[in-house]
Amino acid sequence: MSNPFNSTRLTTHIDNNDFIIETGRMANQADGSVWVQSGDTVVLVTAVTQPLERDINFMPLVVDYQEMSYASGRIPGSYFRREIGRPSERETLVSRLTDRCLRPLFPEGFQQEVQIIATVLSADKDHDPDVLAMTGASAALHASKIPFLGPIAGGRIAHVEGNFILNPTEEELEQSQINLILAASAEAVVMVEGGAQFASEELISEALAWGHEQLKPLVQLQEDLRSKVGKDKMEVTPPQSDPDLEKRVKDLAGSALEKALEKADKMERKEAVQAVWSTVRDDLETEDDPGIVKTAARYFKELESQIIRSRIVESEKRIDGRGLKEVRDLGIEVGLLPRVHGSSLFARGETKVLGVATLGSTRDEQHVETISGEQSKRFMLHYNFPPYCVGEVKMMRGPARREIGHGALAERSLLPVLPSAEDFPFTIRIVAEVMESNGSSSMATVCAGSLAMMDAGIPITGQVAGIAMGLIKEGDSHYILTDILGDEDHLGDMDFKVAGSKDGITSIQMDIKISGISADILRQALDQAKEARMSILGKMDDIIAAPRTALSEHAPQLKVIEVDTEKIKDVIGPGGKNIRAITKATGASIDIEDSGKISIFAPDNASLQETIDMVLFYDQKPEVGKNYDGQVKSVKDFGAFVEILPGVEGLVHISQLDIDRVESVSDVVKNGDTLTVKVIEIEQGSGKVRLSRKAVLLEEQGKPFEQPPSRKGPPRGGRKQQRNN
Repeated sequence: MSNPFNSTRLTTHIDNNDFIIETGRMANQADGSVWVQSGDTVVLVTAVTQPLERDINFMPLVVDYQEMSYASGRIPGSYFRREIGRPSERETLVSRLTDRCLRPLFPEGFQQEVQIIATVLSADKDHDPDVLAMTGASAALHASKIPFLGPIAGGRIAHVEGNFILNPTEEELEQSQINLILAASAEAVVMVEGGAQFASEELISEALAWGHEQLKPLVQLQEDLRSKVGKDKMEVTPPQSDPDLEKRVKDLAGSALEKALEKADKMERKEAVQAVWSTVRDDLETEDDPGIVKTAARYFKELESQIIRSRIVESEKRIDGRGLKEVRDLGIEVGLLPRVHGSSLFARGETKVLGVATLGSTRDEQHVETISGEQSKRFMLHYNFPPYCVGEVKMMRGPARREIGHGALAERSLLPVLPSAEDFPFTIRIVAEVMESNGSSSMATVCAGSLAMMDAGIPITGQVAGIAMGLIKEGDSHYILTDILGDEDHLGDMDFKVAGSKDGITSIQMDIKISGISADILRQALDQAKEARMSILGKMDDIIAAPRTALSEHAPQLKVIEVDTEKIKDVIGPGGKNIRAITKATGASIDIEDSGKISIFAPDNASLQETIDMVLFYDQKPEVGKNYDGQVKSVKDFGAFVEILPGVEGLVHISQLDIDRVESVSDVVKNGDTLTVKVIEIEQGSGKVRLSRKAVLLEEQGKPFEQPPSRKGPPRGGRKQQRNN
């Protein structure tokens, strides 16, 4: 009888860690299945394909990455105590990362559905499962029957104390200037994503070259796995060639399409190209072959690509007439929305983004549940891409993966310039509304977000701008394009986004559509991006070079005060009674720390001052010679204890209850009575407070009050001795 757990297990050693790939133990009904492990982190990745029953013009790939709470010994915090159906933002971002490095590596003509599922089964704090999922997805595909032009491997790079580290621990990552994720084949880097703390172009370039070398053993490990257990690959029929039809399309569309592609305006160009295609389609629809139009459409798109690319190669002129390094015209406005806390409108050519900044209290922070525990975010950037921005009609069903990814990229770009929570304890939210799009709306979002924060008076350390670079590679020649259009993105070979300030790079993202690009091309793209970024930053500084000195009158008002730590309980009150009463009365939000630091966020200045007064009421200290209205808390034979301030009681000795002689304290006061009393002494050391009602009564009659002798301790003996005192 065969062993149901029979498996093949391979191990390699990279950067002081064992990296394990195993197959054959689990999910054997999938076309490809691997167990990937580093440290105590384990990810199961499966790959399955099935025939597609509809005719489409794209690669039907779906990648789903899921983090199970049990992987780190946790029970989900949702109401149902299970992982909810909608993926978290992190799961979406890792799914996108994996998709982006795999999608270009399927052969042309293969259009079966492919689903990759990566499930985190075990997780420690030192080995992030995201890069394991990327390598595992490649391994599952490479060993399966699914046609795949890999393998590739994924890894994370840090830079600590002058040394690069592959797949750093959480502690090492906190000390690192960079946090880069890359995917690479044996020959070249195929995908990059990451952030940095003002890194130089040289450091980024060196990191990618170093990381590529470190990942080669993982690529070889997958080759070894395939040699042992690999399945025969499915045959792929490349798209059929019809030279006669290709020539016919070129004859019908050639000159008219060249003229249409000379139009600089995106919508005019789109309409002109569509008109040329309509002419071609109408001519072909007279044929008896029902598939001729579909094949002709492919040749038409190829012709469009050839015209655009050849124009760049032959004359170094682009669709809109710009040179290769030229940035489109910029338009910048700030402060255009009257009621929001900060706003901007940033336009680069036909891409236009409205940025809106909103400030909130620490209670507005976003709380996110992860397999490592709950985390909070005080800075959020949300990117919206409504269909009207590209002249389309489409159902709006919340943010798609692309919107989440673009928002995360822009958020990461702006994080390094934010003030610390200690210096600026507001929660900050940026919303980017894409008004028009023709290339690199995510980088326009970076610019709009930076400007909106400046307009809001958020003390960021400097402006941040972003630019998207493209590539046309023909043979041994290559052409780097600055500030690419949408068409240049679709028809080019690279989309390389770089964001940063004048001090260095804060974020990068690179996708390519060819097998890989060299380190020299990467370095040239980085240098060219820096030149463009500096130009844009200069234009942004011309509009607003520093944060406004005051927050908007519509923004929450903040005041940080400190109270005695022993008074915190009084400010809060029994069961939170006092703090609830204050916030209800003023509309303010109050955050209290154990150190006595209290942050007050109020909707306006009047509310802020009222809240401060109400909070400080509980932190008052009694002053000698000052009158207070207090409540009698207890009655004794020798006097009454009166609370004159929250938590502060003093003794009104029987001799100080009235001008005339008092035989019994209860003849004058009882529990719960309100008395106006004067503080006549605060004992040094003990802090005991002596009060006098007699002094107040004499004051009202205009008569002098004779200060009684100081008391050194609590009353002793009976009533007679006390009166003699």
